[in-house]
Amino acid sequence: MRFVKGHGTENDFVILPDPDARLELTPAKVAALCDRRAGIGGDGVLRVVRTERCAEAADLAGAAEWFMDYRNADGGIAEMCGNGVRVFARYLVDAGLAAAGEFGIATRGGIRRVRLGETGDVTVDMGRPGILGESRATVAGRTYDGLNVNMGNPHLACLIDDPVAGLDLGREPEFDREVYPHGVNVELINVVGDHAVAMRVHERGSGETRSCGTGAVATAVAAARAAGEPTGAWQVRVLGGSVTVTLDADTSYLSGPAVLVASGVIESGLLESGSAHGNPAVPAFSATP
Repeated sequence: MRFVKGHGTENDFVILPDPDARLELTPAKVAALCDRRAGIGGDGVLRVVRTERCAEAADLAGAAEWFMDYRNADGGIAEMCGNGVRVFARYLVDAGLAAAGEFGIATRGGIRRVRLGETGDVTVDMGRPGILGESRATVAGRTYDGLNVNMGNPHLACLIDDPVAGLDLGREPEFDREVYPHGVNVELINVVGDHAVAMRVHERGSGETRSCGTGAVATAVAAARAAGEPTGAWQVRVLGGSVTVTLDADTSYLSGPAVLVASGVIESGLLESGSAHGNPAVPAFSATP
């Protein structure tokens, strides 16, 4: 089976073309593919499926031809991924499955409209952020207040005074399990300039990642709320680069790079067994020109 590797501000994904929904993508197989030593490596998997062929999204087929089946690196199913949907859109255009311009992509968080050219950044209409109150996260013994933001997936965006560069995000932050029974993406944020913030993120199911698109929007929402400016554009600096979030009265937009870096063929054993550790004499995948 073929794969493509791509990233958005170094939030990286294994892209699996499966237009007719024939692949049984179990959590074990996803984890094996995302293994950075014995698999291909990635923060998640983007399965490319025709919306009409996917039972859970078939009712969206009239609005979007393609469904982004996104899985976190641990195999868990996720509702949305802002960097992933940009990479997904770039793949569709480069593969000739969609024309450059504007079109819809179906996700578990609903339809996301994307706009892109043949090259360059991709802009996504991320929808209207849902502000659901406040909560707290604890990182290395320090507790921070944060804003509970829903972007189709849950976020806890914490604007803090401690330098985010010095935080230890090797472990999942502690949070209120009653507020977030299915886990949460936690953003730690510093204001670093006029409408500019630095953000680090621990994503549920993936650990700390170099970037998070939905998290960047949640970050901008928290910064805008603190500044008393509900609309406007924010630069969000992440470990893997920078994205721009624009907030207006009705929705939010995320703009940033989406890069495809490699393609190849997955050896059958990796997907059949769900483990890249079965036969050390057989490589987990073989690259093709």
